[in-house]
Amino acid sequence: MQRGSSRRRAAVIRVLVADDYPVVRHGLKQIFAETPDIVAIGEASSAREVLAQVRAGTCDVLVLDLSMPGSQGVDLLERVKRERPRLPVLVLTMYPEDQYAVRVLEAGAAGYLTKESAADELVQAVRKVHGGGRYVTAAVAELLAARLDPLAGRPPHERLSNREYQVLCLLGRALRVKEIAQELHLSEKTVSTYRSRLLEKLQARSTAELIRYAVVNRLVELPRPRPAPRAPSAPRL
Repeated sequence: MQRGSSRRRAAVIRVLVADDYPVVRHGLKQIFAETPDIVAIGEASSAREVLAQVRAGTCDVLVLDLSMPGSQGVDLLERVKRERPRLPVLVLTMYPEDQYAVRVLEAGAAGYLTKESAADELVQAVRKVHGGGRYVTAAVAELLAARLDPLAGRPPHERLSNREYQVLCLLGRALRVKEIAQELHLSEKTVSTYRSRLLEKLQARSTAELIRYAVVNRLVELPRPRPAPRAPSAPRL
C-alpha cells in the first residue's frame, strides 16, 4: 500500500502560479483544483517571490506572467532558467503571440499561452511541458516557421536584442528616458545608448519616429487594467 501511494503522489504535477493579480492567481488555482493530476503548490506576486520559490525546488512547472513587479519582459524568465535550467516554464500572458512568443521560447520557455485561452488550454499545456514537450498554439507555430525560413522577410524589430526591444516598446508608450531607466533599473545614459542604437537599426530620425514605428507594428505595451470589481447585486424587492 505504501508503494502504491508513493507512485500516486509522484504522478501529481506541482505547479507554481506567478501573477501579480490575486484574482488571476485564484482563477488559475481553481482550474487546477478541478484536475486530479495537477496541484498548485504555491503562488508568487513578484519577481523576488518567484525566484525564492524556484530556488526552493518544490515545483515541477512554473506558470509565469511576463509582467511581474521587479522584472520586465523576458528578464525574469532568463533569471529563472539560470537558477533551474530544466524547470519547464509556461508563459501565460495578456500579450498576443506576435509580440513576445518567439522571444520567450528562444529564452527558454517551454510554452506560450495567452490568458484569453487559458481556461480551455491551460491544463493541456501544463501536462505537455511537464512531459518534456513544448506547447505552442497554431499562431505561434506559424511565427516560428516564418522565423526559420531564411527567405521570409522579417521586420527590423525582430532582429533587435531583448533589451533593445524592451526599450522600443516603452518608448512606444511615450515614456521618457528617465522613466524607462526607472522601469528597467538602468542608468539614463544606458537607456540613451539603447535609443541611439534603435535610431540606427530602425533607420529612424527621431524618438517620434520610433514611437510611430512601435505603434504601427503593434508593439506598444499599454499598462494592464486592473480587474474591475464586481458590481453589487440589486436588492430583491
